[in-house]
Amino acid sequence: MCGINGIITRNGLKDNKINGILTKMNNLIIHRGPDQDGVFSEENSNGSVGMAMRRLSIIDLKSGKQPIYTDDKKIVIVFNGEIYNYKILKAKLEAEGVTFNTTSDTEVIIKLYEKYGVESFQWLDGMFAFSIYDKIQNKLFITRDFFGEKPLYYTQSNTQFLWASELKSIINILDFTPEISKKGLNLYFRLTYIPAPHTIYKNIFKLEANHYIEYDLASHTTTITKINPEPVPVKQQISFDDAKAKTKELVYNSVNSRSISDVALGTFLSGGVDSSIISLCLSQATDRKIDTFSIGFKKATYDESDKSRVVAKMLNSKHHEFIIDEDDLKDNIHDILVNFDEPFSDTAALPTHLLSNKTREHVTVALTGDGGDEVFGGYNKYYIGKMNKRYTSIVPEFLHKSILKHSKNFLIEKDDARGRKFRIKKLLHAINYKGDFYWDIISLANTNNEISEILNSDYLEHDLFQEYKDILNLNKAETLTDFRQVDKVLSLEGGMLAKVDRTSMMNSLECRAPFLNKDLWEFTNTLPEDYLMKGWNKKYILKEAFKDQFPEEFLEKSKSGFGSPTGDWLRQSLRKELERYIEPKYLEMQGIFNKNIIIKLVKDHLDSKKDSTFRVWSFYCFQKWYTYNYLKQSKV
Repeated sequence: MCGINGIITRNGLKDNKINGILTKMNNLIIHRGPDQDGVFSEENSNGSVGMAMRRLSIIDLKSGKQPIYTDDKKIVIVFNGEIYNYKILKAKLEAEGVTFNTTSDTEVIIKLYEKYGVESFQWLDGMFAFSIYDKIQNKLFITRDFFGEKPLYYTQSNTQFLWASELKSIINILDFTPEISKKGLNLYFRLTYIPAPHTIYKNIFKLEANHYIEYDLASHTTTITKINPEPVPVKQQISFDDAKAKTKELVYNSVNSRSISDVALGTFLSGGVDSSIISLCLSQATDRKIDTFSIGFKKATYDESDKSRVVAKMLNSKHHEFIIDEDDLKDNIHDILVNFDEPFSDTAALPTHLLSNKTREHVTVALTGDGGDEVFGGYNKYYIGKMNKRYTSIVPEFLHKSILKHSKNFLIEKDDARGRKFRIKKLLHAINYKGDFYWDIISLANTNNEISEILNSDYLEHDLFQEYKDILNLNKAETLTDFRQVDKVLSLEGGMLAKVDRTSMMNSLECRAPFLNKDLWEFTNTLPEDYLMKGWNKKYILKEAFKDQFPEEFLEKSKSGFGSPTGDWLRQSLRKELERYIEPKYLEMQGIFNKNIIIKLVKDHLDSKKDSTFRVWSFYCFQKWYTYNYLKQSKV
């Protein structure tokens, strides 16, 4: 597990100049790889090429130092991630006469490429971002894994091409501050995150998951190509019992493959369905006690640590439980948010950071239950998607508008309880009579109307999601399969995986997600939808596959999720800072927001007249980024 950086310049730069740039880029991401660093640079007739990396040693601790070269030194690679099937691929190559100098998965990638070219990228099962410089073809290839677990940013100008694992490595070596991207800004204030290919900066992009960039050094042109074809899911005829057995087999196989490590390994255990099943599978794959880690809150409405204790006792694991309160975050919240390098306001980032920090004191790798909801259909928003179809077929649109109007006062909440009123309000506001409702459901910060109110017209971007509808070839998301496809491209890549990667790597902890397995994903896409969600029973087939190994009805217990009481924090410890962000002169200087609307929104929340936790938290996180990342980088 590492971080990578790179640069191509059209004008030749001496090695010491290139190496200086790469060292600066590397130093900004030491947290991603505190164990080793490595640099490669070369000047040729078409310019200069440089690649660098920081390494967190997980596999092949002694001989896996990067960059790694082919035997003739004509091809070189830097790699961030883990290839879980590298031993199988290595055995295939050895049978074909290929020899190896290390026991690392990195060398397997480069030897595969040497023999089979870019076709080999689709055979990799893992989480990764890597760059390969091929001197023979005079080309550079940069790839990103199937789900987008590992990040990759890039930008191109008339003089250079840059790429990096984190935005900070690019931004800090530019001699100017890029403009704010209107598309990125609008996506953030709808979703709470910015999905690929966009970032908060104009002309700086994320490489989309399951794609590679081909950079031709002779012409200085780039092409972007999908690695694995993703056909439209076709449902197969398979009995439920057979599908259940196959599900169990695939989950066990994935946990086993993702347990390969030369360092200590444990699991995040929240007590929910996904993390409990992953912990169970890991405990059965080893003859020793496994380490499990959980986090809870002193505020009872957010604390669910009792569920993790039940599972830990059942597995006889060495359980580590960390209970936190507001004070535990005061000294960390700034560093956590700023480390994302762009606005990000998933409230679960805060406890995920603290859990990663505490876990790293004991192990270097943690398996997580991430991706279980997307793969098996486990989110509450999938309910809302199903209910929208029923609701709109029964309730006329004019009546729905009347219900919305008269429910406004009744559904006002004054604190961040997220109870029944919160859920009813969320459902009512997500109802859409144009068949476009799911794009509203995933808008966790602001609806289309709300964002039109808070942003000045110069910063508004219309047809915000059309690009993603085109990517998915899905103008209307109406089925559970549609919802899951949308989530894979937007919510998973831009939200969940970004959150886990940045918070865990900030603590030099590697997180692996066994549910994010291409074979498992493709299998569940072929299953009848009622195998995944039977009536209102979410993740039905997953729970049925493993229910005989848990206490009766344990897997049916509801779980709230990994949130944090940010609504309270905004009114208390963060209040003074938030109030500075709504000072009229500050807002006028920015020129981004409708001053009067945003001031009222924040003040009503602070004064407990109306709870607007998600909207105000997204505003707060944006201002943290703007103040500490954007303004401080301004080279005016």
